[in-house]
Amino acid sequence: MLKPNFLAASVSLILASAPVFALHANESTRTEQELKPEVIEVTGTRRSLRSIAESTVPVDIISLDEINSSGQLELSQVLTTLVPSFNFPNSQLADGTDHARPAVLRGLAPDHTLVLINGKRRHSSALLNLNGTVGRGSSAVDLNMIPTAAIKRIEVLRDGAAAQYGSDAIAGVINIVLKDSDQGGSLNVTYGKYDTQMAGAKQLENVTQSNSGDLAFELGEDRTISDGNTSTISGNIGLPLGKGGFIHLSAEVRNKAPSNRSGFDPREQYSRDEAGNLDAREFDAQRYNHRFGKADIEDFAFFYNVGYDLTNNTALYSFGSYSKREGNSGGFFRRPKDSRNLISVYPDGFLPQITTEVEDFAFAIGATTQIAGWDVDNSANFGRNQFDFGVTNSLNTSMGINSPTEFDNGNLVYDQLTLNFDAKNSFDLGLYEEVYITVGAEYRHESYQINAGEEASYLTVLDAQGAPVAAGGAQVLAGFSPASAVEESRSNVALFTEFDTYINADWNIILATRLEDYSDFGSTLTGKLASRYAINDALSLRGAVSTGFRAPSLAQSSYKSIATVFENGIPNEVGLFPVDTAAAQALGARPLEAEESVNITAGFIYSAGEFSLTLDAYQIDIDDRIVMSENLSGDAVEQILATAGEHNVQRVRYFTNAIDSRTQGVDIVATYNFDLNTYGSLALSAALNLNDTEVTHVKDNPTELAELGNGYQYFARREIARFEDGTPKDKLNLVATWKYESWTAILKATRYGETTDSSSTVAKDEVLDAKWITDLEVAYQVNENWRFAVGANNLFDQYPQDTVGNIGFSNFNQIFPYSAFSAYNTDGRFVYGKVSFNF
Repeated sequence: MLKPNFLAASVSLILASAPVFALHANESTRTEQELKPEVIEVTGTRRSLRSIAESTVPVDIISLDEINSSGQLELSQVLTTLVPSFNFPNSQLADGTDHARPAVLRGLAPDHTLVLINGKRRHSSALLNLNGTVGRGSSAVDLNMIPTAAIKRIEVLRDGAAAQYGSDAIAGVINIVLKDSDQGGSLNVTYGKYDTQMAGAKQLENVTQSNSGDLAFELGEDRTISDGNTSTISGNIGLPLGKGGFIHLSAEVRNKAPSNRSGFDPREQYSRDEAGNLDAREFDAQRYNHRFGKADIEDFAFFYNVGYDLTNNTALYSFGSYSKREGNSGGFFRRPKDSRNLISVYPDGFLPQITTEVEDFAFAIGATTQIAGWDVDNSANFGRNQFDFGVTNSLNTSMGINSPTEFDNGNLVYDQLTLNFDAKNSFDLGLYEEVYITVGAEYRHESYQINAGEEASYLTVLDAQGAPVAAGGAQVLAGFSPASAVEESRSNVALFTEFDTYINADWNIILATRLEDYSDFGSTLTGKLASRYAINDALSLRGAVSTGFRAPSLAQSSYKSIATVFENGIPNEVGLFPVDTAAAQALGARPLEAEESVNITAGFIYSAGEFSLTLDAYQIDIDDRIVMSENLSGDAVEQILATAGEHNVQRVRYFTNAIDSRTQGVDIVATYNFDLNTYGSLALSAALNLNDTEVTHVKDNPTELAELGNGYQYFARREIARFEDGTPKDKLNLVATWKYESWTAILKATRYGETTDSSSTVAKDEVLDAKWITDLEVAYQVNENWRFAVGANNLFDQYPQDTVGNIGFSNFNQIFPYSAFSAYNTDGRFVYGKVSFNF
C-alpha cells in the first residue's frame, strides 16, 4: 500500500509547482454546449481538430443529449446501446462479478480497454473475475461507479492506443469528459421496473405424486413477473468560482431491487423414509428457491470538477469522486437433504447470499501553463477501490451448530497513483505545415491487497485423522484465510512523444512512441503511425498501424485463494496460486510477461450534406495473452503439491501467458438527418460491428505437466471457445430520433448476433440465436425547465431461447432457464418514467 507521506509529497509537489502547469483543452469550456466543430480535442490525438471527421482513427462522440435520452440507467448499458463494438455481457451466479459486471470492446478482454476521466487514467476495480464468465481472469474499471449525471460527453476510441496512453489500450480507449459549466444544472427522478413474461419458463401450478411414486409437476402458461423496482435520483449544478473559475457538482442515488428469472426446482428436497416413500413436505416445498437475476444493489456516487484561471496563461484544475455500492446476490440453494446443510439450523434448506460493500475514491489535481511557447500540463491522480465480501443466510457446516449464519469474508483493495507531465509545441521544420510535438513522462505506483476475513468464514474443522468433518468455510463463498493474504506493489516509469503534421493540404500523419519500464517485469517500447488523406471535401481515407502491450495486473500476478469445494460429496481443497509460489511453479507456472499486440486499422470517411458514412476494418494480433489455467488435479498433481509443501491442496490453477489470438472485424457507421418541414426533424443512424476472434496458438504444456501424460491440459477447449464465441460476432444498432415541436420520440433496435455458452464438448455447447432488442422513449418538453418521459427497454419482451429440456444438460436447466452468456439482459421488458427539471 502507498505510504501516506508518499501521496502527500506528490500532491504537495503539484501544488508547489502550479505556475509551471497548464489546463487540458477538454477543460477549457466554461458553459455546457454542443461541441464546436471548429476547435475540438478528442481521444486519439493531442492536437485540436477542426472537426471529428479529421481524426485519423475512428472515434465515437456520445453527446449529453444521447446519454440523457438513452433510457438506460447505467453507463455500461448506455454504451452498449450506442456503440456497436461495445458489449455488456449478462453474468449471473458469478459471485462478485454479479455486483460489478465487466464490459468488453471489440470482443477482447475487459482489461484491454483503457478508461480515462478528463483524459487521465482511471483506476480499475479490486475485483478479479474468477468465475466462468466473459472476462474471466480480468480486473476492469467499474464503469457503473460513474454517474451519467456527471458526464458532458463520452469519447470512444476504437483503435489500439498503447503508444499514446500506455498499458491496457489494446482494444481502445473510453474517455469520459465531466461537465464543466459554471451555471445551471438539473435534477432527474426515474422510476421503473420489469414487467415481463418468461418465454419458455412455465409457471408451476401444482406438485403431485406420479404412479411410480416420484414427483409430478403440473405446469401452466409462461411465468409472468413484475420485479426489479428501480428508483434513481440524480442531479448536477454548476457554480462560478471567483472571477475565473467554475465548480461543477454531480450526485446520483440508485436503489435496484433484485430480479429473479429462475425456474422451479424439480429435485426432491427431503430424504425419503425407510420404506422409500416421499416426504409429505415435498408437496408444499418452496420450489422457486433460487435467485437467477440481477443483484439487489444500492448505489451512491458523487463527482466534482473544478477549474480556475490564475492568469491568462496558467490555470489549476481538479476533479474527483466518491462512490459506494452495497449488493446482495444469491448462490445455489442448499436443499434440506444436502450434506452441506444442518437440519437443526435450516430444516427447509437455505439460499446462501453473497453481500458486498464497494467503496471507490478518486482525486486528481493539476495545472497548466505556457513556458517558452510550450503548453505544459502536470498532474497527480490517485484512485482506490475496496471490495468487501460477506456471506449471509449461510453456514460453515464443519462447525456444526456453533456455526454463525453471517460471515465477514475479508476484502480486496487496489490503489493507483499516477504523476503525469506533458508539454506541447509546434515547430517549423520546413514541411508543408508546422510539426505539432508532444513530449511527456509518467510515473505510476500500484498496490494490491487481500485482507483475511473472520476465522469462521474460512475455517475447516478436522477430525482426529486430519480429514474435514464436513464442508468448511462460509457456504457459497469461503472467506480469505491468512494464507491468502497478500500485499504487493509495483511502479513503472514511461516516456512518450507524439509528432503530428500535414505533409500537404490533404495529408495528415501522426507518429507516437512510448517507452515503459516496470519494476516487476521489465521494459517495453511501443509505437503508432496513423494517417488521413482527403481525396476531396467529401471523402477521406484513414488508417493506422501500432504496437501495443498490456502489463499483467497486480491481481493476476499476486492473487491467492484456497477454498474447500465439495464435488459428489468429496471435499477438495482448490487453490489459485501466484506464479511465484512453489505450488504453482511445481506445476509449470512461469513469471508473467506483458501481452504484446499489433493493431492495423484502415477505412474511410464520407460526408455530404446531412449524410455521413464511416467504415473501418481492423485486425488485432495479441501474443502471450494472460489467462487462467484449468483446475489441475489427480494423484500425480497431489504428490507434486505435497512435495512443494501444499499437503492439503488437491487442485491448483494459476495465471499463465498461454495463448495467442487474432481479432478481425469491421465497424460501419452511417447517419442521415431529415428536415420534415412542418412535421419536425428526423435523425437516423445505423452502426454495424462484425467481429471474429480466433485463438491462433495454445502453447504446449510446460515440462512439469507434460511429464504427467496426455491427460493434462493447462488450457482446454471450453476456455478457448469462450474467447472465440462468448460475445456476438455481429451487432447492429439502429436509432431513429423524431423531434416535433415539444415532443421527442427515440426508437432503438439492436440486433445481437449469435453467441455460445461453451462446454467441455461441442455436443454440450449451448448456441444462443441472434435476437433483436427494441427500446422506445417518448418525451415532452413542457417548458425550458420541465421535461417528462416514459419508455420501455426491451419493448417486445425478448428472451434467449430457454434451456429447459436440452439433452445433455442437468436439471439445473429447469432452475436456470436462460444462459448467463446472453449478450443482452435476461430480465425481459423494463418500463420507466422520468421527470427532469433543468435550471
